[in-house]
Amino acid sequence: MKYDDFSSLLGDQPYFDIAMVAQLSGESRQILRTQLHRWSKAGKLLPLRRGMYAFSDSPRRRTINPASLANYLYKPSYLSTYWALGYYGLIPERVAVFTSVTTRVPREFVNDFGVFRYSNTKQDLFFGYRSVAMDQHKVLLAEPEKALLDLWHLERGAWDRARMSGMRFQQMELTNEQRLVDYARRFRSPRIDRTVEQWKSLAGIHDEAIEL
Repeated sequence: MKYDDFSSLLGDQPYFDIAMVAQLSGESRQILRTQLHRWSKAGKLLPLRRGMYAFSDSPRRRTINPASLANYLYKPSYLSTYWALGYYGLIPERVAVFTSVTTRVPREFVNDFGVFRYSNTKQDLFFGYRSVAMDQHKVLLAEPEKALLDLWHLERGAWDRARMSGMRFQQMELTNEQRLVDYARRFRSPRIDRTVEQWKSLAGIHDEAIEL
C-alpha cells in the first residue's frame, strides 16, 4: 500500500492500531507491521504504543485529545485518581500524568501526547465512571467520589488526618456524600471506611443520617 492511499484511508482516524488498519485495508498484518514501522521511522507516523500509531500533523484530519487517547491506549480503562481529581478541581494542581484504572496488569506508556499510567483494580471495583465530552471527544472518567476512593484504595498506607490535609483538597462540596458512602461499601474495606470518615471530618460533614 502506498502512503498516500494509506493516509486517505485512515486520515479521519485520530489514532489507529494494526487490527483497525488490517480491517479497513484488507492487507495482512505482517505486511502492515513492516509498513507502519517504516513510516514511523520516516516521521510520517507517531508511535503511541506497540502496534498503535497516529499521523504526524499534516495528514491528520481530526485533533487528538490526550484524555480520550488514555481510554483507547489500554482497554478497558477510565481516567481516575490524581488526573480526575485535578480535572474536577478537588486538588489545586492540574495533573500532567494521565492516571487511569484498569482490570489488566499495570502499565505505563510515554509518547508525544503525554505520560499514561494505568493501575490495576479488581473487576468488582471497576465501576463509578461516566462518559464526559471533552473537545468533541468522549472520555471515560471516574465520578468525583470514585476518583477519591480509587486513590485511597490504590495508594498504600493509612489516610490519616495529616495525609489527607497534605493533599490540599478543595471544593469538597462538589462530592455527593451519600454516593461516596454507598460506593465505599462496595470496597468491603475497613481502611476505606476509616478514610471516608476522615474525609467527612475534614470536609465538615456531620450528617448522622449517613452511616457506614
